[in-house]
Amino acid sequence: MPPRAHIWGMSDALIVENLVKRYAPDHPPAVDGLSFTLSPGQTLGLLGGNGAGKTTTIAMLLGLLVPTSGRITALGHDMGQDRFAALARMNFASPYIALPSKLTVRENLRVYGHLYNVAGLRARIAILAEDLQLTDFIDRPAGELSAGQKTRVALAKALINSPDLLLLDEPTASLDPDTGDWVRTRLERYRERTGCAILLASHNMAEVERLCGHVIMLKQGRVVDEGSPEELIARFGRADLEQVFLDIARGTRVGESA
Repeated sequence: MPPRAHIWGMSDALIVENLVKRYAPDHPPAVDGLSFTLSPGQTLGLLGGNGAGKTTTIAMLLGLLVPTSGRITALGHDMGQDRFAALARMNFASPYIALPSKLTVRENLRVYGHLYNVAGLRARIAILAEDLQLTDFIDRPAGELSAGQKTRVALAKALINSPDLLLLDEPTASLDPDTGDWVRTRLERYRERTGCAILLASHNMAEVERLCGHVIMLKQGRVVDEGSPEELIARFGRADLEQVFLDIARGTRVGESA
């Protein structure tokens, strides 16, 4: 079966045009003139230190925050005018947002499945439980799970509606290397099988190098550099993306003192 991107006939899954967010008129913008496109089957990394504007950007993409100015087009829909049509085909995952702790994993997935009006929900949950190895604890309350188990459940929740656009905020934070690798492999498989477009905000530079074809570096709400991980590493004359990140965060380059 071909990736759904070919079926959609879409050139871009996400278009962000000159996005600005100010929380108060007399404050500096949290996001300042951000523009990018994300194509089906592409994973784009949104990187920056604390306060760079990543979380604010994701909140605007999800329709949780209204931009001060600019435009977001997701899956062909203007998020300012018709966001619910796009949200039905989008999803989001973050380990920092807890699921209802007293509900079992199965009950949580049912709730989210009904919110997305997923057809054949029981079968969809069974497939995710098998694929993401949830079977052993699917009837356990979410509040009793380990960090790794919670991450797998968060990923299942994010995939419950088979999204065409997936927004991920630190998807492998606090995980051991083996579990983190497991999550990244599942994301790669899902993207390759479906043509899903993925926006990834992460502080794990090895993860970004592995998953992302293009990276946007933010600092104080503005884009300070962008390109493929390989292009950025070569341009900064560094050995890996983590060193590039540190150069940008500290305002230094090779040969300069921090």
